[in-house]
Amino acid sequence: MRRLSLEQYVDGVLRGDRVILARAITVIESELPSDAELAAQILDRLLPHSGNSRRVGITGVPGAGKSTFIDALGMLLIHEYGENLAVMSIDPSSPISGGSILGDKTRMERLAAEERAFIRPSPSRGRLGGVARRTRETMLLCEAAGYRNILVETVGVGQSETAVRSMTDFFLLLMLAGAGDELQGIKRGIIEMLDGMAITKADGDNKPRAERARLEYARALHLFPASADGWTPPVLTCSSITGEGLVEVWKMILAHRQLIESVGFLAERRNSQALEWMNELLLAGIEDSFRKDPRVAERLPLLQEEVRRGAVTPFAASRDLLRLYR
Repeated sequence: MRRLSLEQYVDGVLRGDRVILARAITVIESELPSDAELAAQILDRLLPHSGNSRRVGITGVPGAGKSTFIDALGMLLIHEYGENLAVMSIDPSSPISGGSILGDKTRMERLAAEERAFIRPSPSRGRLGGVARRTRETMLLCEAAGYRNILVETVGVGQSETAVRSMTDFFLLLMLAGAGDELQGIKRGIIEMLDGMAITKADGDNKPRAERARLEYARALHLFPASADGWTPPVLTCSSITGEGLVEVWKMILAHRQLIESVGFLAERRNSQALEWMNELLLAGIEDSFRKDPRVAERLPLLQEEVRRGAVTPFAASRDLLRLYR
């Protein structure tokens, strides 16, 4: 495929051309050194056109139906609210092969066929919180392409979700009813980060159980101190199959946005997101520079083998490598 020029990438993204947007994201996600400069130029040109979307992070316990929920919510936004949306769907990568299924478009069949929806599955490549390394940059490109709603779907509860929280304005946790102790296994830190919770699959015979779970979660959340912006995370029920409760979930997200805008917390949160992004880029750059150092590159495999055999402690090996780099 013929490589596009910088101008073609920038103009195509700003026009909302989904094919060029997808190609630009591929350049951003590329780990080839030859793409790094072009990726930086694309971001520099498009950054002033970003930042105008609602950024929503969505996580949940296994089986909560994150992709089905996003599919149903996306259809609601398009057909009832006249909105458009981009979905950053992060697929878990295999720790052995590094590969991922990237099957979210098949799990969001209706949304994938919509012109006003853009779904971008990306491999997490082992990143904590199930967030791909370039999720922030991908989000900015989608905003520049005119998408007003950005949904970031994570691998799920169980890993650090701090990364998701640091790049979104609203953090939604999806839970199931009737799965034993309702609060078992949920990290306190995740509960403290969330802006709202939705009990999914609240339909049919499961509806009464979902309502009981909602009351239990609501009581538990009231034990936590109120957030600095004055928002108390609501707990709602919904069904991705019947659509019941989805309007209320969206109204909750809009109400939160209105509140944090009115008290100045949206600007503050966006500034914090920019700082987090800068720190991530710094750490990634330092690690890349460290591994490319010829002395480190020569010594690293030897020390890795010695650590594996137990001949050297990890502490001693890391000190040895850091001394070389200095």
